[in-house]
Amino acid sequence: MKVSIVIPCYNAEKFLSRAIRSATSQRFPRDDYEVIVVDDGSQDHTCDIARDYKSEIVLVRHDENKGLSAARNTGIRMARGRYVLHIDADDYIDQDLAFIEHLHLSLNPHWGAVSCDYYLVNEDEQHISRISGVGYPIACGIMFRKDALVDIGLYDEEMKMWEDEDLRLRFMKHHHIGHVELPLYRYRKHKHNITNNVEQGDEYRAKLLAKHNE
Repeated sequence: MKVSIVIPCYNAEKFLSRAIRSATSQRFPRDDYEVIVVDDGSQDHTCDIARDYKSEIVLVRHDENKGLSAARNTGIRMARGRYVLHIDADDYIDQDLAFIEHLHLSLNPHWGAVSCDYYLVNEDEQHISRISGVGYPIACGIMFRKDALVDIGLYDEEMKMWEDEDLRLRFMKHHHIGHVELPLYRYRKHKHNITNNVEQGDEYRAKLLAKHNE
C-alpha cells in the first residue's frame, strides 16, 4: 500500500459522495491506495452514504463527535500507506492528484510532504479562483509521509480550529514541504464551512499564537 486517502466527515451528507468518488477514481493503481472515511459521530445520513461505498472504502465511526483533529488522527493511525493525503468531506480532488504527488515524494526523498495549488469552487462546483497552495496553504491536498506525521505527534486534538496551521508549523520545524504548481485540489466555499465561525476561529487563533510564541 503506497497511499492512504483520509476523508474525515461530520454531518456531511450533502457533499460526501462527491469527495469519495473523487478519491476512488484516481488515475493511480487501485491496489496501491486505500480510501479511509472517518465518520466523526454524524447525526445525519453521512454514515449511510459512506456505507453505499463499503466495497471501495474503509469506514470507521466515532461514537461521538470528537472534532476534526481527532478524526484525522484516527485516519492516520489506521493508514496502511507510506503516504497520507487528507480530503475534507465537502471538497474533492483532481483524478491525477495521487499520482502526481506520489511521484514527487518518491523522487524527492528529502521532502516530508508535498502540496499543490487549488481551485476555490462554489456549491455547484463552478470555479471561482485559482489559489496558490504556498501563498495560502490549507490542510488538505497535501501528501505527507506517514512516519513524518507520527514523528511530530500528529494533530493536536485540543485545537478545534486552526489545527492545520498548528500542524504545519510543527511539521516545518523538522521536515520540508515541497510544492507542485498545479491546481489539483478543489476547495468548496459554502455557508456551512467551519471557518465561517468567526468567534470560535478567533479563540483558537489566539491559542495557536500563544502555543507557538512560548
